[in-house]
Amino acid sequence: MMDYLERAKFFRTKKRLGQNFLINGEVISDIIDFAKITKDDTVLEIGPGVGFVTEQLVKQAKKVIAVELDEEAIKELEKLDANNLEIIHNDILKTDLSSLTDEKIKVVANIPYYITSPIIAHLLGEIDDLTNKNRSKIVDIILMVQEEVARRIVATEKSSAKQYGLLTILAQFWADCSIIRTVGRRSFYPAPKVNSALVYLKVRPVPLLKLSDYSHFRRTIKAAFSQRRKTLKNCLVNSGFDKDKVSKVICEMGLDENVRGEKLSIKEFGELSEKLL
Repeated sequence: MMDYLERAKFFRTKKRLGQNFLINGEVISDIIDFAKITKDDTVLEIGPGVGFVTEQLVKQAKKVIAVELDEEAIKELEKLDANNLEIIHNDILKTDLSSLTDEKIKVVANIPYYITSPIIAHLLGEIDDLTNKNRSKIVDIILMVQEEVARRIVATEKSSAKQYGLLTILAQFWADCSIIRTVGRRSFYPAPKVNSALVYLKVRPVPLLKLSDYSHFRRTIKAAFSQRRKTLKNCLVNSGFDKDKVSKVICEMGLDENVRGEKLSIKEFGELSEKLL
């Protein structure tokens, strides 16, 4: 087994970029195995860092496109000298995936945790972004995220109230989401303060719900989660929805009038949104 820790120590990690390099060979193998990468696949790796996962990906894939922001990390990546590796020096949030390749892509990402939600929104598109160019390119996504965020991505209305929210609905609206495995802090250098988890997002060809107005649905859920301690009714009214209509719809749906937003399933939110139109 290569000594990833010794190699990682040579590199000066940058706190401002949220760099934590994955140094656990077993977890790296799991990523490669689970992604089921073949010689037909084009892989987009987000935040490859010094390339510990990259060097395994290039052995399996037809092509690896690595998007990295840190110039010093790019110098390390260039040492891999693989002819099927294309390194792009850019911020992933400013990268149009459809311009990178004509092929469908699998995404592998060990991303800085502070931009997890923006990255998911960038890859999948917002809820009302029906023709998102990035999403149309992606087959599936394997993400390393904080364990707490992983729990939020796969949550349901039966999960704890803290877990279920806008990120849950965004991720599940455009992808079938599951947790592959949890990953301890010592699997990284420098070790973060929290445990992590690998999440699998299988992109859906069509959105989870068929609605007549997706922007209205986005507005409805945003309102529902706008004030966590308040009832669904108060959240909606405070966000500009008509008070009488809200009361009527909550009653029609057979919901308790003091119900909170996190108790509604995604399907119920769809129904609520359509009735409030």
